Amino acid sequence: MSSSGDTAARAPESYYVAHQKIYAREVQGRFARLRNLAVIVLLGIYYVLPWIQWQDRQAMLFDLPARKFYIFGITFWPQDFFYMAWLLIIAAISLFFFTAIAGRLWCGYACPQTVWTEAFMWLERITEGNHTRRRKLDQAPWGSEKILRKSAKQVLWIGFALWTGVTFVGYFSPIRELFARIATFSLGPWESFWCLFYGFATYGNAGYLREQVCKYMCPYARFQSAMFDGDTLVISYDTDRGEPRGGRKRSVDHRAAGLGDCIDCNMCVQVCPTGIDIRQGLQIECIACAACIDICDSVMDRMSYPRGLIRYTSERALVEKRQLKVLRPRVLIYGSLLAALVVSFLVALGGRTPLRLDAIRDRNSLYRELAGGEIENVYSLKLLNLDTQPHTYTLSVDGPEGMRLELESRDLTLDSGEVRRIPVRVLIPRSGLSGTGLDIVFRARAEDSPALEADAESRFLAPPPR
Repeated sequence: MSSSGDTAARAPESYYVAHQKIYAREVQGRFARLRNLAVIVLLGIYYVLPWIQWQDRQAMLFDLPARKFYIFGITFWPQDFFYMAWLLIIAAISLFFFTAIAGRLWCGYACPQTVWTEAFMWLERITEGNHTRRRKLDQAPWGSEKILRKSAKQVLWIGFALWTGVTFVGYFSPIRELFARIATFSLGPWESFWCLFYGFATYGNAGYLREQVCKYMCPYARFQSAMFDGDTLVISYDTDRGEPRGGRKRSVDHRAAGLGDCIDCNMCVQVCPTGIDIRQGLQIECIACAACIDICDSVMDRMSYPRGLIRYTSERALVEKRQLKVLRPRVLIYGSLLAALVVSFLVALGGRTPLRLDAIRDRNSLYRELAGGEIENVYSLKLLNLDTQPHTYTLSVDGPEGMRLELESRDLTLDSGEVRRIPVRVLIPRSGLSGTGLDIVFRARAEDSPALEADAESRFLAPPPR
């Protein structure tokens, strides 16, 4: 039995591993060029898109106070919310599709966390140098050079983060007017809050948290295994070819010495943005950026060994030494479903009419028999002009011969986005009815644009024939 003194001297066990800052080594190669291209294109779209003008307005603008969402030549309204739900479903299926094919492809090349982290790392290299210099600078005591470099980095980071926040708000408030208000210090409280909030989130996530967002905060890493199978392309280390690893000179016949192709240089670990060793197998922290592939290929080139010690491959292809199998039931099902959703979405969007018409029957009375032998039904028509221009509409109804439509008001001019309820009466001679009811169709048509029309079906009720 240990004494109380020994117990007191024993260090408490901790289940938390303190964060170790990662100084990822710079890497060149085909995947690095592809990743840099993705960063430039995606950031370019994000920062340039709000400045593009379409006719007399901003091409991409989500005008929440006016409840109008402009996407180039298309204007969406809150009534078009199902299009947004449709797009979200397409995005989800796309994620399943590309994950089934090539794993965390989204994480490595297109995720906002990855894209902005790359941008912040570029700014860090400009001010503090490469990974070796950054480590030495952090370990050095504070002096004039360290203060100058750290301050320059913070200026660039904060400026870039604020630009990001202002651009984000520029998608919801016209960006040209937004910058004009910023220049005159007349920005509203909510706009100021969101500029600072989104800028601070970018600054914290891309500047400091970085790989911790991928490791601990992102849910995708947790459920990605449900979308993987044995034929999913993942970044893998070829153990059979690389082991046993060990250092050697280029002139040594490593096979004769009983060594594999891996020279145990640890370069794959040094370039990894999440700090893992890919030689230990696929891990939840891997974001599939392929930096380890680029650096390993460069090492293989220097050693005059074949490339591909670390490569994109599948578990089955690696273990069973067979060809990759990309087309398989899961991929075909995801692909077919995705194609059907995209095509149907485009068809629905192309056939979208900026006019809505709904017909609601009067609940107080089913019908009325008039003295002249006519049967009357009362309806409330809801007319919604979803166009960006005002229109004057005419109403009509399709049905049996002798049917009449009577309106309480003839003023059917609606402004953009206006909704109007129009009480109407439909009268049909008793001789024109063969039963207790029939289907009728209300139609609204713009006088200045005959192609702009909408229909609404309803039911006309009548008493039983005598």
